Amino acid sequence: MFPELTGFLFPNDVHIHWSMMIVMYPYITGLVAGAFIVSSLYHVFGAEELKPLGRFALATALCFLAVAGLPLLNHLGHPERGINIIVTPHFTSAMAGFGILYASYFIILLFEVWFVFRVDIIETAERSTGFKRGLFAALALGVYDTSPEARSLDRNIIRILAAIGIPMACLLHGYVGFLFGAVKANPWWSTPLMPVIFLFSAMVSGIALLVILYQVAMKLKGVPIDRLAIAALARWLWLFLIMSLTLELLEIMMLAYERAEEWEVIGHLLTHQLSFSFISLQMVGGGLIPLILLGIVVLMGHYMDDRIRNTLTMVSSLLLLLQVLAMRWNVVIGGQMFSKSMSGFRETYVPGFFEKEGVLAAVAILFIPFILLAIFERVLPTFRHLEREEGSV
Repeated sequence: MFPELTGFLFPNDVHIHWSMMIVMYPYITGLVAGAFIVSSLYHVFGAEELKPLGRFALATALCFLAVAGLPLLNHLGHPERGINIIVTPHFTSAMAGFGILYASYFIILLFEVWFVFRVDIIETAERSTGFKRGLFAALALGVYDTSPEARSLDRNIIRILAAIGIPMACLLHGYVGFLFGAVKANPWWSTPLMPVIFLFSAMVSGIALLVILYQVAMKLKGVPIDRLAIAALARWLWLFLIMSLTLELLEIMMLAYERAEEWEVIGHLLTHQLSFSFISLQMVGGGLIPLILLGIVVLMGHYMDDRIRNTLTMVSSLLLLLQVLAMRWNVVIGGQMFSKSMSGFRETYVPGFFEKEGVLAAVAILFIPFILLAIFERVLPTFRHLEREEGSV
């Protein structure tokens, strides 16, 4: 049964081949990049107001990075062959380049997490018994030095690893945009701005996720929300949102002003097939409204009650998570809704619910990092360092 079509489409353009899994893949990797940048703002640039979130953001990045490849594996016909992209690198393949970058970034993130939580691991091993003691003794890797000199060395190593991780985090998600932009046969993807747009929207989604998770975690723990941390997150979120929206609008404005042949198909796509997801969700509901709300928080936050500021930041973050998801949908799905003939469209696309790459599978994969984060929090509490004396990592 063929979908609703208009105009002339080539036979290989009739079906959507990159479906929900390819939407979730850049979405999850974006959450990784944004969370890691927040951690690095504290560990590298000394943003003390973000200290309550430094370790929590790092743990969040690790848990989401561990799941980032699952959508691609689910999309593959033979997922057991997915490891080949890492163990048999091919330096002229764009996708193999992602495998090398992903593996390198994962290793650096693992090392940084170990150094950040090293003292916690040692202390837990020393006061535990039985299996728990053996587990944490193994995690300590035989290193039990917690002297001030050792902690100072830890901080220096963490700073170096985080500094190396910053460009790798940017490359990781900028590379996702490169994979789409490199498909030169598609005028919606083939633009030099695509990697940059993906990168800045990744920062937006990652910071928005941390705003929500931090407030929820503090509520569950019964601990007051740090007003300076929320204010700092709101400022960074507003900054990256401004840059992300500006770049997205610049791309559309340039295409509209030049009015080359590709604008005839892209303009129709944005105002018809993607009118709701692009105009209503991405640009207005998920873009303009959070831009206004965060502007109020940043500019008028000193005169607000903490609960009002936290609520406005939370609402903005929820809308921004939806906005970035809509952006990924519009790029991945929208880029396949018009034919390479430049004169035909696929009018609708509705993903199945129980399909291998359907809605249920996407929700399940997105839910896994939250389970991993909850387990991580039980094993190595990410807010324990706030109870220590000044000078701890």
